[in-house]
Amino acid sequence: MITLDGTDPLISLLGTTPDDPAFLGGNGTIRALLSRRELADMAGHIAGSLHHRGLRPGDTLALAVRPGPLALAVVAAALRLRLRIALVDPSVGPDVLTAHLAAAAPKLLVCDAVVRAAAGWAAPFARRAGIDLPPLRTIAPVVGVGRHGCGLLSGTRRPVPDWDGPDLDADALVIFTSGTTGRPRAVVHRVASLLAGLSAVTDLVAPQPHLPVVGSTFFVMAPALLAGAPVALPARRSSRLVHQLAALRPQATYLTPPQARDLLAHRPRLSGRFYSGSAPVSKDLLGRLRDAGAEQAWGVYAMTEAFPVAAVEAKDKRDYTGTGDLLGPLLPGVTAAVDESGEVLLSGPVTHHRYLGESPTTLVHTGDRGRLVNGNLVLEGRMKDMILRDAHNIYPGLYEPALQIPGVELAVLVGIPAGDGDERVALLVQPRAGVREVDIRRALDKPLGRMGAARPDHVVFGTVPLSGRSRKPDRAAAARLAARRLVGA
Repeated sequence: MITLDGTDPLISLLGTTPDDPAFLGGNGTIRALLSRRELADMAGHIAGSLHHRGLRPGDTLALAVRPGPLALAVVAAALRLRLRIALVDPSVGPDVLTAHLAAAAPKLLVCDAVVRAAAGWAAPFARRAGIDLPPLRTIAPVVGVGRHGCGLLSGTRRPVPDWDGPDLDADALVIFTSGTTGRPRAVVHRVASLLAGLSAVTDLVAPQPHLPVVGSTFFVMAPALLAGAPVALPARRSSRLVHQLAALRPQATYLTPPQARDLLAHRPRLSGRFYSGSAPVSKDLLGRLRDAGAEQAWGVYAMTEAFPVAAVEAKDKRDYTGTGDLLGPLLPGVTAAVDESGEVLLSGPVTHHRYLGESPTTLVHTGDRGRLVNGNLVLEGRMKDMILRDAHNIYPGLYEPALQIPGVELAVLVGIPAGDGDERVALLVQPRAGVREVDIRRALDKPLGRMGAARPDHVVFGTVPLSGRSRKPDRAAAARLAARRLVGA
C-alpha cells in the first residue's frame, strides 16, 4: 500500500536514488532525459512558487499541461501543498472549456507553452488544426510552466511549509466527464481514493526498479517512479514507437487500443508486459500483442469514477467461451453488484467521493450492463449514451444543445461500431420541413468547428427515431439508421 509522509511520496522517494534516471528520452534510445533529483527539484520549485502566489490547502489549481515530466511535477507539487487539482482538456472546444473552468473556480490555471500559444498569438493556426480556445485570462489567472512559459520555474526556490501527515479526506482531483455547458458534471476524488488507485496499479503491474516503463498517464508514471523504475513517454508516431520499444525493451508498456493497433500495423517484435485500457480491449487485440512477442497482454477496466476495477490477461480472455466481454476478476478491495436493470454498480476504496456540487456517494453507477461469473466481471454492453472514439470519451449531452440551430428539428450524436471496440461518431440531423440540407450543412460549420476532439466523423440526414412515452430520441435506432445511410452513401 502506498503511504504518505509529512510531504509528498513522489518528491520524497525520488530523493532516495537521486542520480538514477526518472525519464528517458530520445525516441528509440535509452538516453536519460531527467534524473530523479532534477524531477524532485522541479516539483519542489513549483510547490514553492505556488505557495508564494498565495495558494493554500483546499484551493483549486486547474491544470492544462500535456502528459509528461512537467505535468507530473505540477501534480506532485499540488499534492504537496494539499491543493485540489482540476484537470481540464483544451480539446473539448471553447464553450465546454469555459463551462468547466467556471464550475471548478480555480484560483490559478497552469498551462504549458502549447496551450498558452493556442489561446494567444497562435490562435488562428490552432483553430485550423481543430483547437479553439477562449481567452483564458478572462476566466482565471494563468501561469505558464515549461521551457517557453517558465512562470512557475523562474526565480529562486521558495520554502514550503510542512504538515504532520496527509489529509486523506481532502479533495485531490476533479475530472470532468459529462453534463451540459450550463451544468457540467465532474468526478471528485479524495486523497484516499487517489492513493488506493496508485496502490492497485502497483499491485497489478508490479514494476521493478531500474527497468523502463513506457506510458504517459499519471497512473502509469507515478507507480513506476515510486518503485524506482524510469519512465519513457511513448513516441507519438507508431513507426518511431516500434524502434523505441526495441531499444528500451521495457518491463511494462501501457498503450490505448488505438495506439496498440497502430503499433501492430508496423509488425513490431515486442517484449515485456503490455497493458491497455481507456476503451474496450478486444480478445483479438490482446492476442495480437502476445503473438508479436509480449510476455503478457492485459486488458484493464477502469473509469473516471473508479480507478482500476478489473483486469484480464490475453490467455484468460481467449479461453472464455461464454457470452459478453470478459473483463476478469475484480481487483482487491473492489466490490461489484448488478441491480434489477442489469447495471453494474461498484464500490470500494478506489471509487470517487462525489460529483462536483453533489452529495457524497458510496456507489458508482457504471452505465454498463453486465454480470458476475465465478468472481469475474462480464460486460454485456453500455447503458449510457457515451461514445468511445480513439480512447476519447464523448458525451453527446455536452454538444447537442449547440447543434439545435434554426432549420434543425432534431440532432443527435451517435456512435457507430468501427471494429475492435472502437466507434465512429455520426451526427444524425432531422431538418425542418422545407429547409434544404445544403443550407443546414453550411449553418452547422460554426458549431461543429467548436466541438474540438468531439467533432463527428459524418453528418447524415434523416428522421430521428423516437421511443417511449416521452418520445425521446432512440439512440440505438438512430445509430442503426446512420450506419445504413453511410453504407448507402
